[in-house]
Amino acid sequence: MHGFSTATTAELGRDIRTQAGLVRGLRRDASGVLAFKGIPYAAPPVGLLRWCAPQPPTPWDGVRDALVFGAGCLSSLENDHRPGPRDEDCLYLNVWTAASHADEKRPVMVWIHGGGFQFGSSANPATDGGALAAKGAVVVSFNYRLGVFGFLAHPDLDAEAPSGNYGLQDQLAALRWVKANIAGFGGNPDNVTLFGESAGAMAVGILMASPLAHGLFHKAIGQSGAFWDGKRGPLQSFEEARTRGLAFARQRGQASIAALRAMPADRLNAAATWSFATSPVVTAFSPSIDHHVVPDVPARRFLRGEQMHIPLLAGWNTAEEFPFAAQSLPDQSARAFLAAAEAMFGRERMADFLKVYPAATDTEAKASAAALTGDTVIGEQCWQWLRLHRRGKRAPVYGYVFGYTSRYTPIASHVTEIPFVFGTLTPQQVIGSSAPPAEEDRAMARTMMDYWLNFAAHGDPNGPGLPVWPAYDETDVVQILGTTIEAGPNPQAARFGFLDSFRQDGVLPTRWREMA
Repeated sequence: MHGFSTATTAELGRDIRTQAGLVRGLRRDASGVLAFKGIPYAAPPVGLLRWCAPQPPTPWDGVRDALVFGAGCLSSLENDHRPGPRDEDCLYLNVWTAASHADEKRPVMVWIHGGGFQFGSSANPATDGGALAAKGAVVVSFNYRLGVFGFLAHPDLDAEAPSGNYGLQDQLAALRWVKANIAGFGGNPDNVTLFGESAGAMAVGILMASPLAHGLFHKAIGQSGAFWDGKRGPLQSFEEARTRGLAFARQRGQASIAALRAMPADRLNAAATWSFATSPVVTAFSPSIDHHVVPDVPARRFLRGEQMHIPLLAGWNTAEEFPFAAQSLPDQSARAFLAAAEAMFGRERMADFLKVYPAATDTEAKASAAALTGDTVIGEQCWQWLRLHRRGKRAPVYGYVFGYTSRYTPIASHVTEIPFVFGTLTPQQVIGSSAPPAEEDRAMARTMMDYWLNFAAHGDPNGPGLPVWPAYDETDVVQILGTTIEAGPNPQAARFGFLDSFRQDGVLPTRWREMA
């Protein structure tokens, strides 16, 4: 991929100056990539800065080592045994670059990790940016506050500044850091692609609809996420988020904000855990309408054309439901599934429902329950994102469905596309697979990396030697990223169309909040 200019300045070395001071990265690897890890992009959000907008990092003298990942943010996932240190002091980012000189203006790709806004970090081996950097991008990843630390809303906090979306404000701060500093790493601050998966993709969609993000990124890629809505309706309203925050303080003995800020971080975190059995959209501290970062339901902002009009590449996987089985409608029998579906969609819509989610037998009902979960938690909103963004016809849109399977990736589950996008081909642990990648997997990774890199450079995934990827339009044709790569009709169009019929002004029913 060629998206940068040849330069004549002094060669880029391990020591690079940022606005806060010099950082020293790792030596160039065999592919010529410099890696800088654990650079602070904001002050530690601790003590009186807990539940404050991110503040600039304190400048330092001398050279600061950027050799290891910073601690991940505290996780609210129950029994989270993922490796690596975690701390409330966690606002660090990482940069990978193969630029030889600072003025090469390479396209920049900024990654937002997933995890339901409850867990995850930028230290995941699957999202190491080295391979993408070797192919020509400058890659950035970062941590952001999660769970109660990232998304507590409370009227007393509102008296200080708009509360509730500190994690999203961290993401904006990381993007501002990129704008101010990335040129020193050989990147182009005027060609930034924001990309993410799951909650990371939801963040991309939310920020595209946020007036505070304008000018901070210029292209968007969303993998398996869009608007932070789904089976339980839209994201939390302003009032719902504050009701949750007040209840949390009440459960801590009517604790004041000062008392909550003084509480040890691990104790506070233990009081606000989450598990995959429930939807974090409405059962956890997560993004909400704050009339600041998030002025309204993101899908409604898109419907009204109030989003950033920038190139978008987005899609979903064929088996999104895999990690979310605990959130499915009852599927132990066809009778139980049909009763739950009728409660959710209404008796008068059951004939339409059964055309796309058949349940004539227990086996058929179980399959339909799984499909419905994947569609409501992830798939339909991704399709909606493509459709709503295309309506304005002001920027190109490209859609995909990832259905690739192999011995290495036997199920095209949620998250399984990530190692292909980054070229890391790390073990597919989410589906319990430890099979090593083969040449066919490496070939798939090369193709997907090229598509993503072309889009980051030019706003179009197409390029020499790649199967043609048509722009998304009213024909609902998407790129099928399977064992064969080709354009084809959206295989889930009928199911998504049924779910779309329940959106009013872009918004899913709030009565779905009460569904089991």
